[in-house]
Amino acid sequence: MKVLVLNCGSSSLKYQLINMQTEEVLASGKYERIGEKEAFITHKVNGQKIEIQNPAYNHTEAIEFTLEQLVNPQYKVVDSLEEIEAIGHRLVHGGEKISESVIINDEVVKVLKECTDLAPLHNPASILGIEACQKIMPGKTMVGVFDTAFHQTIPEEKYIYPIPYEYYKKYKVRKYGFHGTSHMYVSKRLAEIENKNIEDLKIVTCHLGQGSSICAVDGGKSIDTSMGLSPLGGIPMVTRSGDMDPSVLTYIMKKDNLSADEMESILNKQSGVSGISGLAPDFRIIEEAANNGDERAKIAMDSFKYAIASYIAKYAVAMNGIDYIVFTGGVGENQIKIREGICKQLEFMGVEIDEDLNNVRSEEKLVSKSGSKVKIYIVPTNEELMIAKETQRLTK
Repeated sequence: MKVLVLNCGSSSLKYQLINMQTEEVLASGKYERIGEKEAFITHKVNGQKIEIQNPAYNHTEAIEFTLEQLVNPQYKVVDSLEEIEAIGHRLVHGGEKISESVIINDEVVKVLKECTDLAPLHNPASILGIEACQKIMPGKTMVGVFDTAFHQTIPEEKYIYPIPYEYYKKYKVRKYGFHGTSHMYVSKRLAEIENKNIEDLKIVTCHLGQGSSICAVDGGKSIDTSMGLSPLGGIPMVTRSGDMDPSVLTYIMKKDNLSADEMESILNKQSGVSGISGLAPDFRIIEEAANNGDERAKIAMDSFKYAIASYIAKYAVAMNGIDYIVFTGGVGENQIKIREGICKQLEFMGVEIDEDLNNVRSEEKLVSKSGSKVKIYIVPTNEELMIAKETQRLTK
């Protein structure tokens, strides 16, 4: 079975074509600057990386041109689009109505539209991607895998906010959580590596990247996570603030006469470790500056590591213990000193990282000492494969 995985952004399209018999990626790539004359696609196949300039003024045009590359005899990926048996869409926000991966139908699209206010950048793009596929490949089975769905097992006392309950009833203001597909993949993969039943395991998964979130996975289910109503909550990220005293926002808004939209933009795009350090929004640059004595960069990195360690400790309470800590995402998989700095703060819990084993990047590996009470793993995430697996499961 061949599954096409699509991830539609507001002006971009990421894709992978996966052979589910072997889990081999037959082709992958990204269409950028959709909506502009300067749009282009980077297509990867057979070890080649081909960049093609091709105007795409909407997602339908982008998907049509992408599919042309899959049947292009020059690359020989598939002979016909009929070989693609199903399409898996990475979707962000399904609210409370969608608690698992689903076959896409009119009702699912309706839910996406209802949740647009909660994911204004992502849900409209996803709808465009679905409609484009319906037009180009009518009748083809499509599956939606939602970032929020994995977290729908979080109990009410952990997702409710301490504000008047009417706002939950009227507007569904609550914690939803994100990165669910990644947290689901790495927790399941960890159980496979350890050859254990996931239902018997207490795992904290740390998805660390441009956006970062921590998740408590107890018995294979998310029971708490750091992101909240939006992907802005939780730990400080590269440009996102994470949690803070809410009065900070109203205080600054009054002082600088800022609108809600202006304040939200500051919190999303000018805050986090980049905001504290005053440096470019790149963890590598900020960490290097901290190592070279830049005081603000050091404060930013220490704040980031402290917040993660604090969430891990908090989830020991949520699950009444921890068996495993898993690092994933671009930062979690590659930033050696960040992993070490987080784990050093958890030594009181019996967490012992092995500095020699930890000296590795983007490799599936156990990095804790043999006597550590909590095992520490690096597990590179593969959200596309998780989406493909869910698509295969539901299609069958």
